[in-house]
Amino acid sequence: MIMQPEAVDEGMFVEARERAAARKGNPILSSVSLRRFREGTSIQILHLGPYEREPDTVERLESFAAENGLRLSGKHHEIYLSDPRRTTPERLQTVIRYAVSREEAAEDV
Repeated sequence: MIMQPEAVDEGMFVEARERAAARKGNPILSSVSLRRFREGTSIQILHLGPYEREPDTVERLESFAAENGLRLSGKHHEIYLSDPRRTTPERLQTVIRYAVSREEAAEDV
């Protein structure tokens, strides 16, 4: 995922994707899409370093949720702040985010 400004609409996205495909000729561009997320309450953490070490950061975020009575809603997603083609692995920055909800206390029966 790469975060886009609110002003980017489907038409702008398609035009940019077509221009990039014409210039780069990368066949994977046809599978790239624009999606909007409205998660509501979320928790996130900034992962610094190589992608291979992300599982440790995800685990820290999951532990935070459990310790604070938060239920994870679905899978986490990632927002890439660095370009891995131009950034050394040690300097990569990735936001890891989960949508969450409060866990309901069990009622006495």
